[in-house]
Amino acid sequence: MASTSVSRIVPASPADVWQLIGGFDSLPDWLPFIPSSTLGDGGRTRRLKNPDGETIVERLIDFDEERRFYSYTILEAPFPVTDYLSTLRVHAVAGDDSVSEVQWSGRFTPRDVPDEEAVALFTGIYSDGLAALRTALE
Repeated sequence: MASTSVSRIVPASPADVWQLIGGFDSLPDWLPFIPSSTLGDGGRTRRLKNPDGETIVERLIDFDEERRFYSYTILEAPFPVTDYLSTLRVHAVAGDDSVSEVQWSGRFTPRDVPDEEAVALFTGIYSDGLAALRTALE
């Protein structure tokens, strides 16, 4: 199993960041490479489309409003991995209520590619995503 994690400091309070990213259906609000999301199964699944029209289906596994995180798995995607589990989390930064740390992490089993290639893919997705979040909050 491989894993990666990316964290970024963003210019907004934890409550404001969570307000933007905490909804399981909110990716299109801040992530430009996911232009559409449709909830299913009573809000426990989301069907995403990327700019190429490819479909990604994910299932919500854990959600904690108070601790500001959610975890999800991929049910269907064009990625070369299986057993994917990811968590998106917002942390307070001690001594500064005007900024937050956002962490996006995942673990997965690469399929037909070297571990390094799968890790690089998701490190890039998480990095680009958190850069887009920072831009959305500025």
